[in-house]
Amino acid sequence: MVNFFQLRAARALTGLSQAELAEAAGVSIPTLKRAEAGGSIKVAEETIAEIAKALEKAGVEFIPENGGGAGVRLAKKARKAK
Repeated sequence: MVNFFQLRAARALTGLSQAELAEAAGVSIPTLKRAEAGGSIKVAEETIAEIAKALEKAGVEFIPENGGGAGVRLAKKARKAK
């Protein structure tokens, strides 16, 4: 599952505002803020998945925990066939 650090980093990489991402993910701005805040405030896993899906559609790739820590990066754009 994607963590709140990854959500914040991914949104920063895309340049999306909280309002833009909330709309793209189909969630409210307060819900997005709670998801990005982490801590003791819990957000449903399904909601986190919808936010992550919207961020992936915007061009990021989530990197799972692999011993070096979870992360996020901009996805490579597919090359167009000539």
